[in-house]
Amino acid sequence: MELNWQLLITALGLALVFEGASYVLMAKKMRNLLITLSLASPDALRFGGLLCMAFGVLLVWLVRG
Repeated sequence: MELNWQLLITALGLALVFEGASYVLMAKKMRNLLITLSLASPDALRFGGLLCMAFGVLLVWLVRG
């Protein structure tokens, strides 16, 4: 299986677009969210990251088959 670099870079670019859009569209709420996240325990952050990863894998699996 060969790595499709164009697809990988496109996916990373789209992730950055969506990440940046949240700061552009709701900067004040993002600041409050980051303050809240900074107060969360490392275990809570790891669990949230794990849930996001699992949802992402599921989404890719459903779309790409």
